[in-house]
Amino acid sequence: MKQTDFSLPQGHYLLSHSVGRPLATAEQDFMQRYFHPWAGDNHEPWYQWLDGIQEFTSALARLFNSQADYFCPQSNLSSGLTKFVMSLPETGRQTVRVLMSESDFPSMGFVLQQAVADVEIHFIPADLDMSDLSVWQQHLHSGIDWVFVSQVYSNTGQQAPVAAITALAKAQGCRVIVDIAQAAGVIPIDLSDCAADCVLGSCVKWLCGGPGAGFIWVNPDILPHCQPKDVGWFSHQNPMEFDIHHFAPHDSALRFWGGTPSVAAYIFAAHSIHYFAELGVAQVRAHNLTLLARLQAQLAPWYVAPTDAKRCSGTAILNAGEAQDAVLSALKEANIAVDARKLGIRVSPHIYNTEQDIDAFIKIFTRAASA
Repeated sequence: MKQTDFSLPQGHYLLSHSVGRPLATAEQDFMQRYFHPWAGDNHEPWYQWLDGIQEFTSALARLFNSQADYFCPQSNLSSGLTKFVMSLPETGRQTVRVLMSESDFPSMGFVLQQAVADVEIHFIPADLDMSDLSVWQQHLHSGIDWVFVSQVYSNTGQQAPVAAITALAKAQGCRVIVDIAQAAGVIPIDLSDCAADCVLGSCVKWLCGGPGAGFIWVNPDILPHCQPKDVGWFSHQNPMEFDIHHFAPHDSALRFWGGTPSVAAYIFAAHSIHYFAELGVAQVRAHNLTLLARLQAQLAPWYVAPTDAKRCSGTAILNAGEAQDAVLSALKEANIAVDARKLGIRVSPHIYNTEQDIDAFIKIFTRAASA
């Protein structure tokens, strides 16, 4: 469908849940906006580089239907989460009780265990269905202060009902933090009326923007009350003031930024984010669901992820049981790129994948699993 827009390798690439393929125009755009101002001009390149980072937050605002002032670049989700939770008024002043899932990405648990001085984490067991609102209702009791929810759980293929969970948590006075790393770029997300306090994401997966370009979105209602501890001159309202005796936090989410930024990753990612904002994530999702349905129809005995569009992620999970290693070996030999976790083989069809990619996978999988 959009194969010519991307740099695609030989074979069949189905690993977009890990790393998305770069746009064919990405290298030229990066050289023009990052390298040429540095190598080709006889003046300081910072102003052009910073324009590139502003393009990054503007692209995010366009993609997620929000405002650029509510986004702050971060190197990864761990950095963003650390900075956010350390900025909250209650952190370090009371015991904070956090509800999260054992299926959340481990980094998120590590941060909450280490960055908050007095914390109690209540884990929803990994064997429960995180796409089922009743599971959240059973665990979200009155003693919980913060709720951490992943919109998509990468190892199970489940999509959480984020809006309903957020409404439930807010009704009980909880803060809500949402991880959209595995959803951004494949599931439409509108932050214009988002009630969560903080949203964390990255661009390396479905957004095809490469590593190092993470971000946080902070709800404008809570932003004035956040006092980040990990700050630097780019967190300042006027970074060029250069008065060591005076720190005034930026009035936007850039108060979470810190010291001298690494700009290359954001300049590279902005190009890709604009592409998906123009294309429309709804189109990506429709294509993704069509190819997932093809997998579901042909590989039903092995398909262990949800199949309902509202509960499934962009990733199929297939478990071949005792034949799993043989299937993986056969797929590798056929130059079909997938990976595997505890529950099964992960397959993620993106906008640049075709029915031929899926049919090639089905053929090799069925042959090896049935041998």
